[in-house]
Amino acid sequence: MTIALENIGKVYHKYLKPEFSITCWDDLKPYYDDLNNRPLLSEQEMMQWLQDRSELESALQEDFAWRYIRMSCDNTNKTLQQEYTNFVRDIEPLIAPEENKLNQKLLDCPFHEKLANTEYKNYIRSIKQRVEIFREENIHLQSELSDKQQLFGQISGTQTIENNGHELTLPQASALLKSTDRNLRENIYRKITERRLKDKATLDQLYTELIALRNQIALNAGFKNYRDYSFVAMNRFDYTPADCFRFHDSIESAILPLVNDLEKNRKKTLGYDELRPWDLAVDPTGKTPLKPFENSKQMVEKTICCMDEIDSELAQCISLLDKMNRFDLDSRKGKSPGGYNYPLYESGVPFIFMNSTGQLRDLVTMVHESGHAVHAILAHKLPFHELKSCPSEVAELASMSMELITMEHWHLFFSDAEELRRAKLEHLSSLIDILPWIAVIDAFQHWVYENPTHTVAERESAFNKIYTRYSGKEINWTGLENVKANLWQKQIHVFDSPFYYIEYGMAQLGAIAIWKNYRENPEKTIRQYKEALTLGYTQTIGEIYNTAGIRFDFSAKYISELAQFISEEIKKLN
Repeated sequence: MTIALENIGKVYHKYLKPEFSITCWDDLKPYYDDLNNRPLLSEQEMMQWLQDRSELESALQEDFAWRYIRMSCDNTNKTLQQEYTNFVRDIEPLIAPEENKLNQKLLDCPFHEKLANTEYKNYIRSIKQRVEIFREENIHLQSELSDKQQLFGQISGTQTIENNGHELTLPQASALLKSTDRNLRENIYRKITERRLKDKATLDQLYTELIALRNQIALNAGFKNYRDYSFVAMNRFDYTPADCFRFHDSIESAILPLVNDLEKNRKKTLGYDELRPWDLAVDPTGKTPLKPFENSKQMVEKTICCMDEIDSELAQCISLLDKMNRFDLDSRKGKSPGGYNYPLYESGVPFIFMNSTGQLRDLVTMVHESGHAVHAILAHKLPFHELKSCPSEVAELASMSMELITMEHWHLFFSDAEELRRAKLEHLSSLIDILPWIAVIDAFQHWVYENPTHTVAERESAFNKIYTRYSGKEINWTGLENVKANLWQKQIHVFDSPFYYIEYGMAQLGAIAIWKNYRENPEKTIRQYKEALTLGYTQTIGEIYNTAGIRFDFSAKYISELAQFISEEIKKLN
């Protein structure tokens, strides 16, 4: 297959006027009036109506995306904050009822039934669910929620520590946890956790307010709790909360034994009597931290070369981002935490954001977000932006698979064979480590929203119990009990993307299966990978996974099979 890149990055308006821009509701109202009043007397008229609606919504999505991107790149800039806030407070609340009218108009059109068994089936299903959960009284609550959710980034963006006379962001400071000097690691760890705990009360209050808002939205829509509402709002057609609980159990039975073995081996190799939290990032053999690139420019260049060895068209996608300056990669004060790939449905070329400090995890983040970027570009040819917007279980499959596929070509980042071995070992070990943390965060959120009136003390107790169940047993937390009970506060998804985290676990399993296939037949695997990504959300999750040559399966048996494969690969590298 061939990726059509000639029109990517260009915006062609057929419905919107050439001077179209969004400064206030008056810029949008004529279009919503037209779409709501236009008769749909034939299938052809319905399809043209859908095309025009998609053009408007793509422009809206990209306008909002840029406001979010600019704000997260500089969350101390009051002007950028205000531009984002204006959209959330003054424009979004007026869009919501108009969109509901459009959704109802589509469902009232008899021709929509012809789409139910086509590539539009998921779109029609999601429209029906949006109409089902829409409530006028939730509009202002959702606006307030959007406003509050971005506060976490502002709070975290100001968190720094001092070390040897230098002010460091927390991502920059975390790089020192790889130091072979144990005293330095402990000192840095305590400074990081103490700095986070300074904002504990503020974050506790923010989360309590977010929970209350979300719970009220769910109750207004007729749901028992926000978890049940969220599963409908997120279009989780293919699995239930009960399946999530089975996933947690499978992680406990299949993955935790491997985590405990890794921790025991780490403790033995380090020669320590006990493992402390600051001992988990350092190379256990005493080697200095891996340095896969000198700066972010070189990281991009090497990523493109790495992907070119896999498939030249994948490399062209990332080259296009570089050409269009769609990167903000380095960590700095005043920048929101984390990393993301933000799709831009109008132009088709996404934006990659991260906080690089020159570590291996930055390489992994870069190829991870590059997987998302490739996905966005491959799906851009689909006719409507709703078809391009995939559920996270599919989106994260694209990104996590890219981590493992590119790992087969990391010699471009590590010319020394020993460093390459260490990099692969560290990354594979991290796959084992992250799965229990995913179970922790997901199980924690289920508890939070099933018990929405809990106190802060009850929240800490619940998290502590959940963390203890799903984490390794070798780490000594003595004297750090308060740190342990509040580890959830560092996870941005808890604040701004509730229930968006278990997808990483599901997709991680799929990525391991794709990597296993790639080891056996690279050409076929890449062809299937690209074919799956071009589907966007025109098929079910299971069908997309099947197209990629794998199964959408998170049973204990399947997880055990994949865990065994990873375990064997780790043993080969030890």
